[in-house]
Amino acid sequence: MTRGRLLALALAVLLFALGAVWTAYGQGWLGEGENESWAVIGPIFAGLGVALAIVVVQNRNQHR
Repeated sequence: MTRGRLLALALAVLLFALGAVWTAYGQGWLGEGENESWAVIGPIFAGLGVALAIVVVQNRNQHR
C-alpha cells in the first residue's frame, strides 16, 4: 500500500471515529444533555469516513 493510500485510510478512520464520538455526544450518551447540531454533524463525518475507506480499498483492488 502506498503512502498516499495509507494516509487516506488513516484519515478515513479518523473521520469515522470523530463522527462516532460527535454522534454519541449529540445524542447525550457522552457528556451533558443533548445537542442536536452534533447529532447531525456526527453521522455526516462518520459517513464520509466510511465512503473514503471504501474508495481507497476499491482503488487498491482495481490496481492489482
